[in-house]
Amino acid sequence: MRRYISLSILSGLLFALSWPAHGIPVLIFFAFVPLMLLEHHLANFSRINNKKTAIFGFSFLSFFIWNICTTWWLFNSKNPDGSHSFLAVAIPTLFNSVAMGLVFLFYHIYKKRIGTYPGLLFLVALWICFEKFHTTWELSWPWLTLGNVFAGWHQWVQWYDTTGVFGGSLWILSVNVFTYYAYRLFQVTRKRSLLIKNIIIFLGMLLLPLGISLIKYQQLKLTPSSRVNVVLLQPDLDPYTEKYNRDSLTIVHGLLDIAKKHAQGKVDFFIAPETAVPGYGSISERGFNDSEILNEVNDFTKAYPQSTFLTGASTHKIYPHAANTSHTAYFIENPGVWVDSYNTALQIIPNQTIQTYHKGRLVPGVELFPYINILKPLLGNAMFNFGGTIASLGSDPERKVFSNPFNTVKIAPIICYESIYGEYVTEYLKKGANLLAIMTNDSWWGNSPGYRQLLVLAKLRAIETRREVVRAANSGVSAHINARGDIIESLPYGAQGAIQIRAQVFEGETPYVKYGDVIYRIALFVFGFLFIYFWSQIYLSRKNKVKK
Repeated sequence: MRRYISLSILSGLLFALSWPAHGIPVLIFFAFVPLMLLEHHLANFSRINNKKTAIFGFSFLSFFIWNICTTWWLFNSKNPDGSHSFLAVAIPTLFNSVAMGLVFLFYHIYKKRIGTYPGLLFLVALWICFEKFHTTWELSWPWLTLGNVFAGWHQWVQWYDTTGVFGGSLWILSVNVFTYYAYRLFQVTRKRSLLIKNIIIFLGMLLLPLGISLIKYQQLKLTPSSRVNVVLLQPDLDPYTEKYNRDSLTIVHGLLDIAKKHAQGKVDFFIAPETAVPGYGSISERGFNDSEILNEVNDFTKAYPQSTFLTGASTHKIYPHAANTSHTAYFIENPGVWVDSYNTALQIIPNQTIQTYHKGRLVPGVELFPYINILKPLLGNAMFNFGGTIASLGSDPERKVFSNPFNTVKIAPIICYESIYGEYVTEYLKKGANLLAIMTNDSWWGNSPGYRQLLVLAKLRAIETRREVVRAANSGVSAHINARGDIIESLPYGAQGAIQIRAQVFEGETPYVKYGDVIYRIALFVFGFLFIYFWSQIYLSRKNKVKK
């Protein structure tokens, strides 16, 4: 038992120590191996009666260590009374650990029934399918997708412009599976020549993709279609003590003062963070023209000819009659109206209609009540309140891009959580986006690994799309990221101010933008074939027993 616990803990620590922003990613290539050795020994040599339960339990321990060590910073989210939110970290950590443990349990069941080699292939295919599923449903939490591990070492995965992050997941799983296979083979044969051969193959699997990426990183040459001047604003307002307690005009005046101090010469774009305005409350989308806050921004922009102002905002729509509402609208008894609330990106240009985009990927439990029709009758309004809403926000079903009459730039208004979804971001490019603008507020977690992890994940979006990223964050890190994933300029966390950058605009589509998550589709096909084979073997086995 002590051996199993040690292997389980070792596996969890290897996962955790590999994770960005300051992890050692090479450790991920060995992280599954202790757990796979545990499964093999427990399944074949242990006297434990309920082996399935034991394997799930030990794998759960590994994945729990991984989850808690990499996302503990969610604990910094606060409840309305100012206390830290235990549930904010407990629920995703436990839920994700259980889900990962089930994937590993299914691998054990398949391997035990069908055999080692098909079982190993099944693990690779099932894990990638699980990761993709975790990007699509309403309890989505793809933070620990294996391919994200290289976000801090983006030079290693320049071929993400072809495969996306699931290419990284396939690389990691394949190396782990081969390492386990080679070790087991040496255990059985004790042949030194075979061990040397497998070490050479292992090094090839590790170094060939790495070498291709490093060469690509050094030789990548992209020709920009244009260049624009962008001012990234960082107001640094504490979301718990300042942002929602100050007067809205005070907040917008402070934001515009920062812009004035740091704007030099011609400015094409001012970009403010997620929900930078209005502070407490929200702005009616049917009354944009009458909004004193937006008129202040509009007047400011007139002083900078041919400039546009992008900002995150809390907005809402009011419906006087239930028949006209959306499925996310909620009822306010006094004055008896239905309301949709949004986490919105706005583009403000003098004398033009304000363009809007409503955040489409919402944070479960904070902005989204998952499976509301099923769970709300059971849970009521038991949502987490981290200073935001306690009902599901509305969202746009499709991505939108912001264009303007002054240049050819089409901006992708990516809002916070959306930036961790690779194929999702490509939808902006298919709408014509040639510059990625991330508006985010990472201050909910304080000065923790959370904001650093989200920052480096933006590097992967730059590589996948070969677009530059301009990132405005409430408390930081606001940054300019080039199309290779390098952070060119940044403003530190906790600093108030702005940076003016010269961003390059690129056209064209990478293979990943064109074809999306092909690796997942191949994995789904393999999984489907192995799944059918599994049940066909069970059927044939039962049929043979009947004949006997």
